[in-house]
Amino acid sequence: MQEVLSYSIFGLKAIDLIIAIIILSTSFLAKNILSKYILTAIKKLTEKTETTLDDKLLKILETPLKMSIILLGFYLSKEWLNFERINDALDSVIKSFANFIIFFILYQAINEFSSIIHKFSSKLGQHISADIENFIIKTLRIIVIVIGTMSVLQEWGINISAFLASLGLVGMAFALAAKDTTANLFGSLVIFTDRPFNIGDWIETPNVEGMVEEIGIRSTKVRTFAQALVNVPNGVIATTAITNWSRMSKRRIKTRLGLTYGTTTTQMENILKDIREMLKNHPDIHQDTIMIHFDEFESSSLGIFCYFFTTTTAWAEFLAVRENVNLKLMKIVEKNGASFAFPSQSLYIEKLPQKLS
Repeated sequence: MQEVLSYSIFGLKAIDLIIAIIILSTSFLAKNILSKYILTAIKKLTEKTETTLDDKLLKILETPLKMSIILLGFYLSKEWLNFERINDALDSVIKSFANFIIFFILYQAINEFSSIIHKFSSKLGQHISADIENFIIKTLRIIVIVIGTMSVLQEWGINISAFLASLGLVGMAFALAAKDTTANLFGSLVIFTDRPFNIGDWIETPNVEGMVEEIGIRSTKVRTFAQALVNVPNGVIATTAITNWSRMSKRRIKTRLGLTYGTTTTQMENILKDIREMLKNHPDIHQDTIMIHFDEFESSSLGIFCYFFTTTTAWAEFLAVRENVNLKLMKIVEKNGASFAFPSQSLYIEKLPQKLS
């Protein structure tokens, strides 16, 4: 028996191989015990708690804990054997696997705690929250994978600096090729954070005017009043002046009335008084600003300046209110015996020519 145990295989004694196998087998046994008994008991405890934080943490750490026990068994077996020929390679394998476990935990955490990202994206509106949430989660996953891959390559002696430099050149070329896409991406972030408009708003830009139907990652869809659908790149719309008509609290009416020069002072005073009274009692006129003044002797009329606002901002309702006000203005002028002027000229001839004999 002693001769068998002292037998060497590739410079390793049989007894050392047996002990290493026992250590490795013990780690697999410990992993099964952890999975069947310990983790099962912990799961039952976390299910009884009101918070879901412990459940998420357990789900994140369950698989990494199992892998860590197996990794510990490999490490102890490697240390016991001390096989110098491949010792460095085995160290690199173990360290790479350890890095993989760490970044696997981060990757799982992104999935489990995506509810935090969902809370942030939901503030931007239900129409775009899913797009923003997916974009952020995918970006974080890519970052974790890239950094994890770089850390593993570092363990194998690969020059990361040269690798990063090459990535920088590739990234620069990619950025130049996709500059429009990048501009649209940053434009969408500006729109999502500043929120100059929402779905259903009536907006006007130097390029388009209409109702906002959809706000996406790349472009914003605007339905014009001619019912055409215009896709405006977010990179363009984020750098132009945007007039959001839907956010008006009131809508302006600015007009002038011209009365004939035959209108008397008394008639003018009564007309001004009646117009002011009519607007103050009108349910659809905003009461903060009402300006009615006889302000100018025009070339063919006595000018009355009218400046006030409607309480509604909807286009159709605004037109209906304006029509109603105009009709009442006509009735006021007619009631006071005055009339509206129209552009005219008077020609005065000082001397008529004598008849030709």
